[in-house]
Amino acid sequence: MVNLREFIIPAIDLKDGKVVRLEKGDFSKIKKYRDDPSSVAELFDSSGFKRLHVVDLDGAKNGKPINGEAIKRIRENFRGEIEVGGGLRTCEHISLYEDMGIDYFVLGTIAITDADTFERMVYKFRDKIILAIDSKGGKVAVSGWQTSSDFKPYDLVKRYDNLPIWGYLYTIVERDGTLEGIDVEPYRVIRSMTSKPLIASGGVSSLEDVKKLSNVVDFVVVGKAIYEGLIDL
Repeated sequence: MVNLREFIIPAIDLKDGKVVRLEKGDFSKIKKYRDDPSSVAELFDSSGFKRLHVVDLDGAKNGKPINGEAIKRIRENFRGEIEVGGGLRTCEHISLYEDMGIDYFVLGTIAITDADTFERMVYKFRDKIILAIDSKGGKVAVSGWQTSSDFKPYDLVKRYDNLPIWGYLYTIVERDGTLEGIDVEPYRVIRSMTSKPLIASGGVSSLEDVKKLSNVVDFVVVGKAIYEGLIDL
């Protein structure tokens, strides 16, 4: 039986320093949950979770870290591992968070727009880079999910799996923030292509969804289902 507090990675999405959730990555469909992200981090810490997923939504949209102060406070209030994504486009951006004590860095857009820079970042921060595969309409979405690329999700695994990345974060954008439930099959495809750790994200609505994924992926990011009380801490 999987240890749920180790398998589930709670999400804290940040906009203007507040804890929010988007629906399908749409910035016009936003719901605020808490004003103080550090209190949410403290709650997840006291609940026994071992890892935290933090997204700088403003950073993802603008291509540079924006919510650094909020992330610093989150780090101060969560004892486990933290992965951060959103707007990380340079080594300097990653170093900013590494100096705060962040453990892993989620990169997506730069892997599509500048492969050479992405590879340099991977080798500089060996085994700390998580490659985000954000699937929208069967193609990889970039720039905060606002734009679609010509890449299919499995193209990124074929291209980068030989690099010393930590693993993958695979998000089904159409399901993210919808509480529609999960589709296991896309994760099975990626799982069959790599031995690196795989994190699932998008649409989790219950512990049943979590259990369905437990034999396929290594971790699952859960956001809205926790904030809406569908998964009881």
